Amino acid sequence: MSTASPIDVARRAITLLDLTELGDEATPDDVTALCARAVGRHGTVAAVCVWPRHVSMAVHLLIGTGVRIATVVNFPSGNDAIDDVVALTTEALAEGADEIDLVLPYRAFLSGDRAAAEAMIQAVRDSVPTPQRLKVILETGELVSPDTIRAASQTAVRLGADFIKTSTGKTPRSASLEATEVMLEVIRTANRPVGLKPSGGIRTLDDATAYLDQADRIMGAGWATPTTFRFGASGLLTALEAVIDGASGPTSKTETY
Repeated sequence: MSTASPIDVARRAITLLDLTELGDEATPDDVTALCARAVGRHGTVAAVCVWPRHVSMAVHLLIGTGVRIATVVNFPSGNDAIDDVVALTTEALAEGADEIDLVLPYRAFLSGDRAAAEAMIQAVRDSVPTPQRLKVILETGELVSPDTIRAASQTAVRLGADFIKTSTGKTPRSASLEATEVMLEVIRTANRPVGLKPSGGIRTLDDATAYLDQADRIMGAGWATPTTFRFGASGLLTALEAVIDGASGPTSKTETY
């Protein structure tokens, strides 16, 4: 367990945030408010994650800040046609997206049609050039079993994912330490650097600390940096800022993905 102070952990966690606005009815005003929070009094987040329709706006609002722009494709169902997903990916990158969060066709994967899932990852990977990053969302709460989570993680890593991510935040079960334990074990044995993104239901300093302690234990102290580890969250930033400010009030009620 980390011996760092709560304030130090909170400051560290802020730099690892993919600050997220993926509400179904998200508006340009919501994105403006999100981007205003990305560079805050207690640190700058790693990225903002918005719908593809808001990428160009986020790029404009955050130009020169160092905050990366992430967006989602095949989201949240994981059922879109490959050609449509590739077209959306290409458009988002042209508008300035730095990172693409792709939902694994997890229902196909679960049904045994792993070739379809692999084809989606490969097609999008081929569309995302370096230094842009591809994160593959496994939807671990739906995959459920450690063996299936391990197989999905290995598939995503083998096909070139830069990060593997737990969840969309749109299903009943999101991130869990049990899932990320398996995912980190796969990352640890990969023959190249791969990052981890726990996402969904991470709302408090205690939540963040648990995932960071786990990453430090499995991957080594200091491994979790913005190039290797992200929290997908919205309300978490409010909680972390409250810790640093010495506040003890409730965390934000904003949905967390």
